[in-house]
Amino acid sequence: MAAQATAEGARRNGTTFEFPVRGMSCASCVGRVETAVRAVVGVQAANVNLATGRVSGVLAAGASDIAVADAVRGAGYEPVEVVTELRVSGMTCASCVGRVERALGHVPGVRDATVNLATQRASVRHLGGAGMAQRIVAAVAAAGYEAEPVRDAAAAGDRERAEREAEIAALRRSVLLAALATAPLLVFEMSAHLSGSLHEALTRTLGQGMLTLLSLVFASLIQFGPGLRFYAKGIPALLRGAPDMNSLVMLGTSAAYGFSVVAALAPWLLPAGTAYTYFEAGAVIVTLILLGRWFEARARGRTSDAIRHLLTLQARTARVVRDGVETEVDVEGVRPGDVVAVRPGERLPVDGTVLDGASYVDEAMVTGEPVPARKATGDEVIGGTVNGTGSFRFRATKVGSDTLLAQIVRTVEAAQGSKLPIQALVDRVTTWFVPAVLGAAAVTLGIWLAFGPSPALAFALANAVAVLIIACPCAMGLATPTSIMVGTGKAAEFGILFRRGEALQALRDARVIALDKTGTLTKGTPELTDIAVLPGFDEDTVLRLLASMEARSEHPVAAAIVAAAQRRGVRLAEAVGFEAIPGFGARAMVEGRRVEAGADRLMRRRGLDLSALSGAAERLADDGRTPLYVAVDGVLAALVAVADPIKESTPEAIAALRRLDARVVMVTGDNRRTAEAVARRLGIDAVEAEVLPTDKADVVRRLQVDGTVPVAFVGDGINDAPALAQADVGLAIGTGTDIAVESADVVLMSGDLRNVANAVALSRATIRNIRQNLFWAFAYNAVLIPVAAGALYPAFGILMSPLFAGLAMAFSSVSVVLNALRLRAFAPMLQATKAAAS
Repeated sequence: MAAQATAEGARRNGTTFEFPVRGMSCASCVGRVETAVRAVVGVQAANVNLATGRVSGVLAAGASDIAVADAVRGAGYEPVEVVTELRVSGMTCASCVGRVERALGHVPGVRDATVNLATQRASVRHLGGAGMAQRIVAAVAAAGYEAEPVRDAAAAGDRERAEREAEIAALRRSVLLAALATAPLLVFEMSAHLSGSLHEALTRTLGQGMLTLLSLVFASLIQFGPGLRFYAKGIPALLRGAPDMNSLVMLGTSAAYGFSVVAALAPWLLPAGTAYTYFEAGAVIVTLILLGRWFEARARGRTSDAIRHLLTLQARTARVVRDGVETEVDVEGVRPGDVVAVRPGERLPVDGTVLDGASYVDEAMVTGEPVPARKATGDEVIGGTVNGTGSFRFRATKVGSDTLLAQIVRTVEAAQGSKLPIQALVDRVTTWFVPAVLGAAAVTLGIWLAFGPSPALAFALANAVAVLIIACPCAMGLATPTSIMVGTGKAAEFGILFRRGEALQALRDARVIALDKTGTLTKGTPELTDIAVLPGFDEDTVLRLLASMEARSEHPVAAAIVAAAQRRGVRLAEAVGFEAIPGFGARAMVEGRRVEAGADRLMRRRGLDLSALSGAAERLADDGRTPLYVAVDGVLAALVAVADPIKESTPEAIAALRRLDARVVMVTGDNRRTAEAVARRLGIDAVEAEVLPTDKADVVRRLQVDGTVPVAFVGDGINDAPALAQADVGLAIGTGTDIAVESADVVLMSGDLRNVANAVALSRATIRNIRQNLFWAFAYNAVLIPVAAGALYPAFGILMSPLFAGLAMAFSSVSVVLNALRLRAFAPMLQATKAAAS
């Protein structure tokens, strides 16, 4: 009972935690996990349930359940972590982003959170557990913003598009109303400066008192009509001690408006000579900032064109064959195993395998290749691609969120929502930017009141308001994500998928491009080109023995040898005891004879003398062919040569990479002579030959030179997974269905090596665009905030009017977004070269 009471007390005073754990299979697993959890400082109670696969307990104040999860992982089990995507509304600047990220980071169980101002999305990685999504949403709400989890990408995209259009329409209405009210207000307030006769006419007709009253009415209409949105967001943020851009605008315009109201209705409360009205200043500022936000909203909508275009590729209906009858159903109704009929010109609804019929299918949306691909029985087809003039039926294999198109959308969205290392400086600055601006405005007010010319109060107010208005954290917040959105979206159009946004920066910095040979530089389908036998052996017999053994292997070279034997009509025998020796060759017993085939290092390991065939091997290697030795019953029997044809696009791709000042290195298991012959033919800078498959990652590590040289590795994404993971950025040559390769940072959907150069060029263009955005965003604030404060007045007598401050602020973020949109005009490097050449 005492123990139970203690536990109850802990539950009352501490924080509970609960999350799933993978890998537990017995009571001893439970014991190990409980021991590890209870050893964590701050854990007051712990319970592990094998049936539910969950760990739960109570933490003391200040303790972290992330530490508990790390302890579970240290014990050899895997705490389940999930990623929740949120749609966040109400963010207007980089300060908002920082506040949402901090709010999410304080939620127990959240490991990290990334918030994107341009997409209005948050990606939160957290421990799995009941109620986590609700706690995350509640944390965002407590920070003053609205959030909801994103579940259905298509539905969410439609909803976001509708809401974005509604926001643009609302801003347009606000701008029109503000402009219509500001126009007469400017005439009333500025008539004396615009035209003496106009001012006289207005005064004579309406009277000065009526002019002032009308100015008050129009200014109030603007301040508390279109300008009310700044109060709705700015005041709560200010009360929370976390002021944002809305707070700055609200304070600046309220100061101008409030001072003007006092000057108009109770001028005796102000010092003599200071009772001037600034109704037009606040009104123009509200109008200009709303105009800027309208332009910005329209421009930001264009940055997500890539995702919208991908979503439109999804067919809405499918023609499913059920009980022998074709029935049209919504695409959501298609199930794996269904037979789907496709007519000429139709868009394929889901992924599948052709059962009967044939046609040509336009797969440009996946591979970027303009030439349609022929599809016949047994071929894979991809949802979203467009059928040509033929018709066929296929069996659905992947539907809904499992289709390739859905994977591509998720991949692009994930890359667009990620942060680059270059963003770290912006994050540090924006945490103190708005409070610093408030401080600068207060200092400006004080200095001008103390040292300014008469009327000091008027100068002080005008300059303080200008400081509040000129500051623009929006531009800093949009500088990076808008460029990432446009850059990764543009890449998807070329069949280049950045699985991580960070790969954009890593690829830009890569100075060494290491390329796997087979399947990357070459077609990956070798052909037998030569066979030379030694005295005592017959060519057909050696080929029969060799092909019979290689028929048990899945290696491409083995397939080439078997195919050559079949073309000659050679009957294959049964091979027993087959053994593949990675990096060396293979051996087996065929018709009672021991057959061995492989590289020269295998024969030397067997102690065989290769001198009789070494000259021929050297000549074949010099021609870029791969020589393989064959031994029968421990006696050297023959030399065969296999050549893997170079892809047509490879020479152009290598030349383009060298024009990008990249050092190109070929990594292959071929003997050095063959590898160097291929390298000479292609103009490759260096060769790493005779590399075992398990050693490719070590080659990449050596090329990195202790981490000082960024290295990109290009491979097929399967056999080269360790090297792809070791490289600073790994590029997987895909075949249209390989985008889920976990070890690759970038997937080239078409398998065209020229897209490596295009990816490098696009990454450099994107990072260059980001640097331009950041420069202008920081330079804008660094230069104009002091000017707004009056730094030029002592020497040059120059002051910045709050009107011009509002105009500059309104268009600063628009200019950043428009600069990012220039990336939409990016042309693939090799196409640009061809155009220039022609």
